[in-house]
Amino acid sequence: MLETILGYLGLGLVLSLAGIGSSIGTTTAGNAAEGALKKRPEASGSYMVLSALPATQGIYGFVAFFMLMGKVATEGALVFGIGATVGLVCLMSAIRQGQVCANGIVGVSQGHNVFTNTLIYAALPEFYAILGLVGALMV
Repeated sequence: MLETILGYLGLGLVLSLAGIGSSIGTTTAGNAAEGALKKRPEASGSYMVLSALPATQGIYGFVAFFMLMGKVATEGALVFGIGATVGLVCLMSAIRQGQVCANGIVGVSQGHNVFTNTLIYAALPEFYAILGLVGALMV
């Protein structure tokens, strides 16, 4: 019984923490995009791409959730540990990635050619979310 409860808590954590992180990251970048649209509306495509980037961690959380569902009843403690860990990694990665993207959006709105560099810098926190998901796959 305790094993099952822990398993479901782990599933809830991986899905909710990754989703919360993506929500915070995309709104952080989205807020910067809204301000940038007032200054340079012709660059809205760049703003949109950078604003959407932190949403991927929510997808990673969902993939981990889907992968772990079958282990809840038999390996609940393991699912809890993986869910909590991957959820936290995705949470922090999405928040920090949103901040990087927001700064890039501001730079683009000021006329600087930083879109490509921002994508590269934003890929760095994304890498850790991917590592978390790969670690969950390996267990």
